[in-house]
Amino acid sequence: MPDKRFDIIKMTVLDRLKNLDTNLTYHNIRHTLDVLNQAERIAEAENIKNERTVFLLKLAALYHDTGFLETYEGHEEMSCRIFRTDSENMNLKEEEKKLVLQLIMVTKSSNEPLTQLQKIICDADLDYLGRDDFSAISEGLKIELLCLNKIADSGEWQQRQLNFLKNHQYYTQSSLLLREPAKQKNYQSLLS
Repeated sequence: MPDKRFDIIKMTVLDRLKNLDTNLTYHNIRHTLDVLNQAERIAEAENIKNERTVFLLKLAALYHDTGFLETYEGHEEMSCRIFRTDSENMNLKEEEKKLVLQLIMVTKSSNEPLTQLQKIICDADLDYLGRDDFSAISEGLKIELLCLNKIADSGEWQQRQLNFLKNHQYYTQSSLLLREPAKQKNYQSLLS
């Protein structure tokens, strides 16, 4: 049953995300779908078997960037507001809503994941750092930040990328095994 309900929620959220600013060349539907797919994959690799738990994780992945519909800065808080409003029609218990809200908030880069589910969503959100499509995806982020005047030029972008990769860490065993080696390669190629 959660799968059928999730599919309806997913269609509704993705339909809404079609209204995202076209300057969001990274924080877009593709990113949301990627985080959703990676969250599911990592949960499976991390042996999360409870259907309800996976359902809640998928809800958080789906909603984690909906706040970009309203604002760039503080979009996580806005994503929580949007989820909170939508969740009134989702037949969730209060503690389930709280769990989803915590998962959304932990994707804010300054927050440290503590639980297994928080680690999974953080790794899913930045999964691309350790993949072959890293360059193409990060180019989308660079264009977005340039368009929105969040960075001045390619030089600033390069420095930010290097610092980010240097300080980033994966939290789940599966991401450490699968993504960390390629992330290190991506970092080395940026250095050279």
